[in-house]
Amino acid sequence: MNSAVLYRWRIKPGREDEFAEAWDEGTRLIHERCGSYGAILHQGEDGLFWSYASWPDEATRQRCFADNDWFSMPCFKVMQDCIAERFEESRLSVLRDQLAERA
Repeated sequence: MNSAVLYRWRIKPGREDEFAEAWDEGTRLIHERCGSYGAILHQGEDGLFWSYASWPDEATRQRCFADNDWFSMPCFKVMQDCIAERFEESRLSVLRDQLAERA
């Protein structure tokens, strides 16, 4: 069964673009190396950043993070440095998927 994770962060003022660019690179690497279904980055009305990442299953996601030292990579170091506050992630089971591939 497909799984997903919601991540949420408060970003240091003035570092939003830097965070988003590093997130782009990190998400691309995870997709290429681990077979994730990709992710979407959102900014809420309250300024918090949210990311929704989709996976074939939870085992694939766990293996990805167990088998790779992501946080030693430059893009992930930049992301970590831009974060003022990190909130607990939420793991989800996908029941229905109506997201459409963008043209």
